[in-house]
Amino acid sequence: MASLIRDVVSNYNEAVKNIKDPVIDTWPLMGSPGPVLCIVGVYLIYVLKVGPKMMEKKPAFQLNTVMILYNAFQVLFSIWLASLTQQVDIKDLFTFHGCNLHLPDAEIKHKQAVISRLAWWYFFAKMIELLDTIFFILRKKQNQVTFLHVYHHSSMAIWSWCYLKFLPGEQGIVVGFLNSVVHIIMYSYYFVAALGSKYRKYLWWKKYMTKIQLLQFVLMLFYLLLTLVMDCRLPKALSYFFVTNVTIFIYLFSDFYRKAYKTKTA
Repeated sequence: MASLIRDVVSNYNEAVKNIKDPVIDTWPLMGSPGPVLCIVGVYLIYVLKVGPKMMEKKPAFQLNTVMILYNAFQVLFSIWLASLTQQVDIKDLFTFHGCNLHLPDAEIKHKQAVISRLAWWYFFAKMIELLDTIFFILRKKQNQVTFLHVYHHSSMAIWSWCYLKFLPGEQGIVVGFLNSVVHIIMYSYYFVAALGSKYRKYLWWKKYMTKIQLLQFVLMLFYLLLTLVMDCRLPKALSYFFVTNVTIFIYLFSDFYRKAYKTKTA
C-alpha cells in the first residue's frame, strides 16, 4: 500500500509539472477554491434548509415556460459539449503521453491546452446544473431532492473544478463525453415532460434512464481500469480519483434503481 501511494504521488507530481497550464488560474472561478465552495455551500444551505422552509406554506411555482427553455438549453449545450471532444483524436486518449507513442513537447502542450478549454466548459455545465435542484424546490417536487441527487450535483461541481485546477488529464475526455451523451438523453426526457400531460405517453422509457446512467459509469470504469492495466503514461492519480468516484456512483445509482423499481415489482 505504501508503495502504491508513493507511486501515485510521484506520478501526480510529474504530471502536474508536465501538463499544468498556469493560464487556467486566470479563468473565471479558477483562481481559488473560495468562489466555487461558496456557491456550492449556498446551494446546499438553500436546498437542504432554506428553500423547503420558504416554500412550506407557499403554492408551487409552475415555471412551465422556464422549464421548457431550460431543458432545451441543456440538451443543446450537452450536444455542443459532446461535439467539442472531437477536437481530440481518439488515439490520443491512450497515446499523448503515450502507451505506445511519444509526441513532441509542443504538440503535447497544444493538446493539453485543448483539453483544459474543454474541461472549463464541462465545469461550467456542472455549475449550471445546480439549477435542477432549485427548480425542484420552487415547484415543490421535494421527493426529487434525494441524497443521490444533491450529492451528485454538489460533488460534480467540486470534482470538475478540482480536475481542471489540479490535473486536467486526457481521461477526462472520455468521462466528459459519456456524461454529456447521457445528459442529452436525460434533458430530452425532462424537455418532453415539461411540454405537458398530453406528451406523457412518450415518456414510457423513464426507468431506463437509470440503466443508461449506470451503463455510462460501467463504461467509464472499464476505460479507466484499461489505462491502468495498460500502464499508459497518463496521470495515475487522476485515474484512481476517477475510479473511486465512479465506483461510488455505481453503488448509489444501483441502490436508487433497486429501491425505485425492483422493490415496486417485487
